[in-house]
Amino acid sequence: MPPALPFSPILLLDLAAEHAAYQGELDAAWHDTLRAGAFIQGPAVGEFAAELSAHIGGAHVVPCANGTDALTLALLSLGLPPGTEVIVPAFTYVATLEAAALLGLRPVLADVRPDTFNLDPAAVRAALTPRTGAVIAVHLFGQCADLEDLMAVCQVAGVALIEDNAQALGAVFTFASGKRAYAGTVGEVGTTSFFPSKNLGCLGDGGALFTHDAARAELLRQLANHGQSQKYHHQCIGLNSRLDTLQAALLRVKLRHLPAAQAARQAVAARYDATLGGFAGLQVPFRDPRSSHVFHQYTLLVEGQGRRDALQQQLKVQGIPTAIYYPLPVHAQPAYAYLGYQAGDFPVAERLCGQVLSLPIHPGLTGEQVEYVAAAMKPFFRTECAELKSNYLL
Repeated sequence: MPPALPFSPILLLDLAAEHAAYQGELDAAWHDTLRAGAFIQGPAVGEFAAELSAHIGGAHVVPCANGTDALTLALLSLGLPPGTEVIVPAFTYVATLEAAALLGLRPVLADVRPDTFNLDPAAVRAALTPRTGAVIAVHLFGQCADLEDLMAVCQVAGVALIEDNAQALGAVFTFASGKRAYAGTVGEVGTTSFFPSKNLGCLGDGGALFTHDAARAELLRQLANHGQSQKYHHQCIGLNSRLDTLQAALLRVKLRHLPAAQAARQAVAARYDATLGGFAGLQVPFRDPRSSHVFHQYTLLVEGQGRRDALQQQLKVQGIPTAIYYPLPVHAQPAYAYLGYQAGDFPVAERLCGQVLSLPIHPGLTGEQVEYVAAAMKPFFRTECAELKSNYLL
């Protein structure tokens, strides 16, 4: 049984506490929507899209029902014929592959970088074939993939870059020229998710697409609304994928508080860095100097076979929840066995799946709680270091 703590229980994510700080605003948005009665495509949807557009530097924002739909719609907008190859990271959530597979496209995996865990441009270059139609870059855990090199690879190959920005909304990438761009606004289309656990999460499902191309934005709106821009007149085959008015109204409230929440996450991450940075065999999150990091997750690397699982169990005993994103590389999932990949094909992704461990991170996590997490980890690494030294001397 976990010990009694001198403070409130540590949670992996504490949405109740986060919402409590502005509960009155959420309640007002809820009641205003209820009184207005426009539950589908009400005015809050357009208002939220405009406000989010301003937040990410002016790109068109097309709301939709969820992040997986956003990926599906992004690929649909490219008009790729069945069988076209779409390069995706070997270390990602399955939705990145799922959207392509459901459209009859063929996911082609490329390994990731061992520092940022994001798509490796060199691996993308090696995976390109004449059948490649798109590359999906996932901005994992809160910082941008290498947008400079990935854009260069895609432009030379003449293929589209899609950004899966579900975990890095608000992150900024700085190019060698000095140009700065928000994650999700560099490629042909960017996508995001408003799943409740995301940094900007609604109280249900939701998603959106980003593009600087006005014509593509209009096509995406059609595709998300049964392929129609005028009711009962369908220009193309689309989806029924709409963001509910209520969720849009609640997201408008949460967007106003996002900068403060993001700063709080970054402060928690900095405190973790300061307390955990000296542990041998433990790697704190790497920061690409070209990208800001919004810390959707604070993900460690625990070196050594089986040590990650042992540490996770020890922290559980101490009342500290953790999570593993992700325990299996996507090519090891039975649903994607048809792609024909084998163990060992993507060594970095496979190693990460055995070593990553995400600690609690949310705006309400206190310094005292962070110190407790660090203190709970110290005996594990002290014991491990002693054992390693003993084995070496033997």
